[in-house]
Amino acid sequence: MNDTTPPLHPMEREQLQAESTLVVTVKSSDEFYDDVTDSIVALEGDSAVDSTPTLSFTSYDDLMETLTPRVLELIEAIRREEPASINETARLVDRDVKNVHEELSRLAQLGILFFEEDDRRKRPVVWFDELRINLPFDPEGGDTATAAP
Repeated sequence: MNDTTPPLHPMEREQLQAESTLVVTVKSSDEFYDDVTDSIVALEGDSAVDSTPTLSFTSYDDLMETLTPRVLELIEAIRREEPASINETARLVDRDVKNVHEELSRLAQLGILFFEEDDRRKRPVVWFDELRINLPFDPEGGDTATAAP
């Protein structure tokens, strides 16, 4: 099982742990690009920028496929119980270690959690106390809406 998630720098971990909320939203690719561009321009002009950690999906389907009830249960178990390893995490949620490892790796790639490494063990850490999901219902939002029959 190869883990392609780069380790966070200790300062990045410290900064994340100082935060208490992760905002999850759905934005079109254009909206995301515009937000990033606006933030860069503001930073270059020494203006304040909203630094709330935000994870953006380009469609409701992507969000729902990622943050399933099973994944939310996993995140909550890690936050509540603070398991010392991936194996312990799998026992907490009564799931296969390989599947939990794959799920945790995906969540780490998205920035929802990170791993603290201790010898050969990797301890998953959920750095936020609150997960806030914002779902804009803007008919002009571009590629965020999905059609339903």
